[in-house]
Amino acid sequence: MDAAEFRRRGKEMVDYVADYLENIEKRQVYPDVEPGYLRSLIPEEAPEEAESYEDVVKDIERVIMPGVTHWHSPYFYAYFPTAHSFPAMLADMLCGAIGCIGFSWAASPACTELETVMLDWLGKMLKLPEDFLAGTEGRGGGVIQGTASEATLIALLAARSKIVKLIQADHPDRSETDIISKLVAYSSDQAHSSVERAGLIGGVRMKKMPTDSKFSVRGAALQKVLEEDRAAGLIPFFFCATLGTTPSCAFDCITELGPICNAEKIWMHIDAAYAGSAFICPEFRPLLNGVEFADSFNFNPHKWLLVNFDCSFICHISSHLISLQHWQIPLGRRFRSLKMWFVFRMYGLKGLQAYIRKHVGLAKEFETLVRADQRFEISADVVLGLVCFRFKGSNELNETLLKRINRARKIHLVPCQLAGKFVLRFAVCARTTESRHVQEAWSHISHLASELLQELKNDISMSNRHLLRLSQNQPIVNVIQYANALESQGSQSSIHTLRESTG
Repeated sequence: MDAAEFRRRGKEMVDYVADYLENIEKRQVYPDVEPGYLRSLIPEEAPEEAESYEDVVKDIERVIMPGVTHWHSPYFYAYFPTAHSFPAMLADMLCGAIGCIGFSWAASPACTELETVMLDWLGKMLKLPEDFLAGTEGRGGGVIQGTASEATLIALLAARSKIVKLIQADHPDRSETDIISKLVAYSSDQAHSSVERAGLIGGVRMKKMPTDSKFSVRGAALQKVLEEDRAAGLIPFFFCATLGTTPSCAFDCITELGPICNAEKIWMHIDAAYAGSAFICPEFRPLLNGVEFADSFNFNPHKWLLVNFDCSFICHISSHLISLQHWQIPLGRRFRSLKMWFVFRMYGLKGLQAYIRKHVGLAKEFETLVRADQRFEISADVVLGLVCFRFKGSNELNETLLKRINRARKIHLVPCQLAGKFVLRFAVCARTTESRHVQEAWSHISHLASELLQELKNDISMSNRHLLRLSQNQPIVNVIQYANALESQGSQSSIHTLRESTG
């Protein structure tokens, strides 16, 4: 492919992408394929001779699209959003064209310098303390990681290195191995699994802190476990606070936790992967109060700030950012800050704030619909764009409802566990989601719920008739065993029927 053909094919691909996104809601949001579906659709080996571009493009619909979960469909409400915008896609094209590997300033000065400035722009949008900004003196600063998982690992490794050096400065005879064997890190029991994984990779024990009724870690709980662990000869060194947990978008109380971490000389890292984008809005900025106590802070613009994956922002105080290679696991790095530059300039702060507020408003609309139906309950505070809800009933009943929702493939949801209960999560995700999509989603859920309840009533009615016949011909102990079995399956009226029939 030469430059002339690239111009032509590039325009064709832009048309394909635009058509795909304009018509995405007409596609089934969740694929109907089985694992391994794709292997039989393509050859076992790469072709010996070159194939035509037309043949490759034809196979997009034949091979790829049948197995795509359409994350940017307005009927996708699973997980959390993954950001998406036309300016970011154009910037990705430019990034691919420049193709630099910006591991150091000299490797591509613009790559390092634009990233430093863009993360200062972002820090100022969030009103972060100046210690987190690079400015012109390089006192603090940020760097783009691939994901929040990488950012947590980087922060934990930095904290581990710091504590080892501090202890060895006072006790030169202590080996690094001995110190690390005593280190202990902490996180919420609601924290993402990547936090626990960071502990495993870092070779340190990770303790999960209990949360309160709002699924938040409080200062008293942390203080208690720190005293116990120090008395046991352990060395607390790292706490990962979560702002916007994955299950329910809960917020650890960093205004309580931060001063404790500072007093105990524990590195406090803040993981705000999803919620962090909302802090650009003044009404949500108080959720970040306490960040001044943190050593590092991370969130994902690629989740909710219209910057395509991958783009995860981590900042740290008292740093000198020249070679960004030292702030990440890999050596090489792409020119990802171009996406931020395009998006920030073409949306502006007001445009980004409006986008966040729109999603929060849609979540509140869905919450209102749920609360209006007495069959359902809200399982956690609705703070941003996530609604956790469930049927008033057993976990099995809610699992069945979710299976039916996803089997229908009109919308897509995923569950979580909150206080031992099976809960459905409704996250507003797509850039193009509107009120009508939310209304349609609730209508669909409500319809499936009605069908499920009617089936359950029919099953209970049949079971009760059998129970009445059984009570006339069998010993009472057999009847009670049968009724208990029904009750465990959700037939709550069985025991009542038994009592009426037997007196």
